Amino acid sequence: MSESVVDPEEVRHVADLARVDLDDDEVERFTEQFADILSYFEALDEVPETDRETELANVMRPDEAHDCLSQDEALENAPDSETGHFKGPKVS
Repeated sequence: MSESVVDPEEVRHVADLARVDLDDDEVERFTEQFADILSYFEALDEVPETDRETELANVMRPDEAHDCLSQDEALENAPDSETGHFKGPKVS
């Protein structure tokens, strides 16, 4: 493989952003793996494009309107609701 286009410091930076602690051996391993992944993308760039069909057709069934659940029915199985709305956990 040619010289890596991925720098170990970039791997450390990405690990810090992801809040993942990596030791030096893991940084080295991920540096090589990221370089391999980038080389696969470079190989995909070499694949020739093919002509696409100019007209696309919707092969799905047409949309049909149906009766909706009432608000009470929709909230019936919700673990928690408040003033007629679904209530989810707090996210910090």
